[in-house]
Amino acid sequence: MSLRHGLLGLLAGEPGSGYDLTRRFEDTLGSIWPAKHPQIYGELTRLASEGLIEAEAEGPRRRKEYRITDAGLTELRRWLTDVDVDHTMRLDPVLRSLFFWLMSPAELEQHLTEEAEFYREKAQLYRGYAEAKDRGDFGDNPQTRSLRVTVEAAIRLYDSLADWAEWAKTVPPATPK
Repeated sequence: MSLRHGLLGLLAGEPGSGYDLTRRFEDTLGSIWPAKHPQIYGELTRLASEGLIEAEAEGPRRRKEYRITDAGLTELRRWLTDVDVDHTMRLDPVLRSLFFWLMSPAELEQHLTEEAEFYREKAQLYRGYAEAKDRGDFGDNPQTRSLRVTVEAAIRLYDSLADWAEWAKTVPPATPK
């Protein structure tokens, strides 16, 4: 995913300022695809210069409210349907696991316990989002249904990573030669 398409998608849902989009990005995608405030503002400037978004209004302190244009919606749909999905996963915890052999058994036990707790807490956080979305009827609202599908992916991913960390604690250490 690119930041630009994430922003276009958020603006397809509803207009927003750079601040609004930063908050929405963090709330919705923060632990899956993080983006910092300066990155978002820089990308908004590029999207506006390419005609994919436009400032709908300008408020106090030059706060701009952006909305997606028809060209932006066309680009977003093109990305969704015509661009190959990047299945690359950059998971620091999995990279670190390649080097667990450099940790003492006590360090590894502590690390894996903390990882499992972290993932369980994240899964629980997303379960809270799911419960909030499931209270209403989202069957007829495609945007809410898509959000719910995304939240479920996060729940399942974090649950799987927590299970993996718990499992890794059961793997007997290698016997030094």
